[in-house]
Parts: sequence; C-alpha cells; structure tokens
Amino acid sequence: MKSEKRTDRVIDCLKCKNQADCCRLGAWIDLEEAKKILSLGIKGDFFHLEKDDEFPSGYKVGTSYEDEKCVFQDPDGLCRIHKIDYAYKPITCKEFPYEGGKIAPIADVLCVEHKTRIKKSKARKKINNG
Repeated sequence: MKSEKRTDRVIDCLKCKNQADCCRLGAWIDLEEAKKILSLGIKGDFFHLEKDDEFPSGYKVGTSYEDEKCVFQDPDGLCRIHKIDYAYKPITCKEFPYEGGKIAPIADVLCVEHKTRIKKSKARKKINNG
C-alpha cells in the first residue's frame, strides 16, 4: 500500500498577511450557529436558507448576499463574531481553509497561504523537470 504524505494541515493562518481575504465571499454556516450569533445582537444578517443534510441542523445559511463579503467583517477586516466571543464563530470559519479535514475547493480562490503553496509546488516541479 502506497503511503500518502499528508500536507493538508500545514497552513498557519496567523502567518497570513491577508487574513481578511478568506471572508471576502462569506460562508455557509449551520442554522443553529446563526441563531446563537443572532442572540449576541451582533450587526449582520443571514441569507439564503437552504436544506443541506451535511450541516448538523439539516439547514445552512449564508453570511453574504451573492458574492459579497461576509456581513460580519468589520472595516478593519476582522470578524465581529470573533471579536465578541470566539466560541460563537462558525465551525466552517474556524476550520477554513479546510473542509472535512481536506483543503476546501474554494481555498484555491480565497486562501492566500494555500495559493502561495500551490505556486511554490508548481515552480519546484518545473525546476525538477527541467
């Protein structure tokens, strides 16, 4: 059996110089998480309630309208939810750029650290292949 090298847990978001980039399209979060966030009285709305069995409650809501930035992102680029209580920050946000233990498909678009790693890997392959 061929062993696989696990590299999907090496991204350190604290080293990212553009930490607000991953919030520029909002996120899908569980409906129950949204209810808890609303109970904090934080300014922001939720959009697009949809049934989705992959979420614990069976429903998900978006933190942005269409392709807008997350409504909970302050002008300083930081998360209003995180500022008040990290425990209320949605799981999908806490885990990003991972989804189900692997790099999320949208990480290619939103995660600066992941994109940098891809570019470095391609450059190494190009050098090694001559």
